[in-house]
Amino acid sequence: MTALDKHPEKNLIRLQLSQNSVLKSLDSETLAELERHLEVSDLKKSEILLHQGDHQMEQYFVLDGILKRIVSSADAKEMILRFAIEKDIETSYAAWRLKTSAPYSIACVTKARVARMPLKKWAEFLDAHQPLKESFEFEVMRLMSEIMAHTITLHMLDAPGRVERFLRKYEALFELLPKKELAAYLNLSPETLSRMKTKHKELFT
Repeated sequence: MTALDKHPEKNLIRLQLSQNSVLKSLDSETLAELERHLEVSDLKKSEILLHQGDHQMEQYFVLDGILKRIVSSADAKEMILRFAIEKDIETSYAAWRLKTSAPYSIACVTKARVARMPLKKWAEFLDAHQPLKESFEFEVMRLMSEIMAHTITLHMLDAPGRVERFLRKYEALFELLPKKELAAYLNLSPETLSRMKTKHKELFT
């Protein structure tokens, strides 16, 4: 990890942070204040940022690449809850506030770069900037609502319906995701997804 103010690409990273979904409303002075707390990590594919069960948690701002939030069962079965790409956030803020362990893991789908800070420091920063806190907590609730909708979709829609819904809501992400990851997210085998792509070309154009 490298402190943001010492990073050789700090100007590019500052621009990326100013475009983040949660930070884009901040003025330059407030953003500069936040940047003093941030470190930048370049991560490898499959690298894990947060392990399910961890108590030490961080706030992440995605600069490049794709992350995934995953939950694992005792018999090592995994379910992908969501993906995060450039301009998105990833967090375990709700668990931190509830003083519980992380209920999921956060891992890299591709090579990725994130800006990060301990959740304790992030919470202190939010407390000092109430409008940001309100918008951030709204985003956390929105993400939780999306995950709930996705979970319901897996039970209520057939395979073509799941694919169609994903394309309707996340068309750009469809082009970015490795098909193996997309298949896992939709609870399909890669072979089934490939067959559907051939059979239902109208969904993929």
